[in-house]
Amino acid sequence: MAETIIKIDLGSSPYDNDMIHNRWHPDIPMVATVKPGDDFIVECFDWTGGQIKNDDSAADVRDVDLTQVHFLSGPIGVEGAEPGDLLVVDFLDIGAFPASQWGFNGFFSKKNGGGFLTEHFPEAQKSIWDFEGMFTKSRHVPGVRFPGLIHPGLIGCLPSRDMLQTWNTREKALFDTDPERVPALATLPYGPTAHMGRMKGDDAKAAGAEGARTVPPREHGGNCDIKDLSRGARVFFPVYVPGAGLSMGDLHFSQGDGEITFCGAIEMAGWIHLKVGLIKGGMAKFGIKNPIFKPSPIKPTYDDYLIFEGISVDEGGVQHYLDVHVAYRQACLNAIEYLTKFGFTRAQAYAVLGTAPVQGHISGVVDIPNACATLWLPTGVFEFDINPGSDGPKKMLDGSVDVPLTPDL
Repeated sequence: MAETIIKIDLGSSPYDNDMIHNRWHPDIPMVATVKPGDDFIVECFDWTGGQIKNDDSAADVRDVDLTQVHFLSGPIGVEGAEPGDLLVVDFLDIGAFPASQWGFNGFFSKKNGGGFLTEHFPEAQKSIWDFEGMFTKSRHVPGVRFPGLIHPGLIGCLPSRDMLQTWNTREKALFDTDPERVPALATLPYGPTAHMGRMKGDDAKAAGAEGARTVPPREHGGNCDIKDLSRGARVFFPVYVPGAGLSMGDLHFSQGDGEITFCGAIEMAGWIHLKVGLIKGGMAKFGIKNPIFKPSPIKPTYDDYLIFEGISVDEGGVQHYLDVHVAYRQACLNAIEYLTKFGFTRAQAYAVLGTAPVQGHISGVVDIPNACATLWLPTGVFEFDINPGSDGPKKMLDGSVDVPLTPDL
């Protein structure tokens, strides 16, 4: 039996657990040490540390303190790991706790971080998803049921001091180009809510004030939200500090490519069974500066998709030059509009795209001026036929249920 080297209590605050941290900093002490070839289990809070409840109100999503997140389990030291190595991480298994068989999806208020379609969904909404073995369905989004592909949205190694300084400098420069923007252009260091694991006193306070926030992906991995990092996947992480300092969290039961609602997967607490190895000098040998991975061989299999195209012309008709972000947004909006014809509300359709195993593709970036992005929607996640037909769409839902919304204060 593999040893559980990091344990959590869902009934307590992650701030009370010294094997948890919520900032990236090279001085955070290792909380456990493993050897290459070892396998072990790590338990994880949901990314908010329990701020979101299983109820029918979105008030907690509206009021969530995003300066606290993400709560990560670690860092874990690996014997013999040195800067320049590659840390090889195998995902042996992953799952939800038996006593916590549910997850949540949310749209953040524009005033509190927003999301990919925040101009269209500017206020907080939340859907709860119940797990039925490998499947999930929601009382707030009727008419859909699909298998999950559980994965950590966030996993990576500690940065070096030089890398931390690089992150903070470049993100501050971006932030300063429009410091009043809502949502902000970057999430800068913020000491008051930092949890620095086993660091104490003045050392923890100083590190918390400069520690990088966990919001974006970076060179070390981080919050990449790649749905294929599930059971059977293997990741090669660049090592930047002695011991590597592997940390993880932000578990998802299922997610569509892009995690487009920002709180955009089915977020959950749970556990990961991992195995680690090392490739000495692997960064230079293979020319790697960001992680690379081999995906899980296990994934939901669908044979029929509706594929929605989007081009880099925004909602106002403004032309953008080969802008994939705009193109994918248009593909998502096109899919949402289509699903409303079958009785889904726009919020329900948006939730489906964020949680179901939807594929996103960059389909063309050479034909000026329009990039083409596509959203692949598996028709099998629906409990009725959504394919186009000569008789037109049949409204299958009566509108009596919707994703709970809580207005801004």
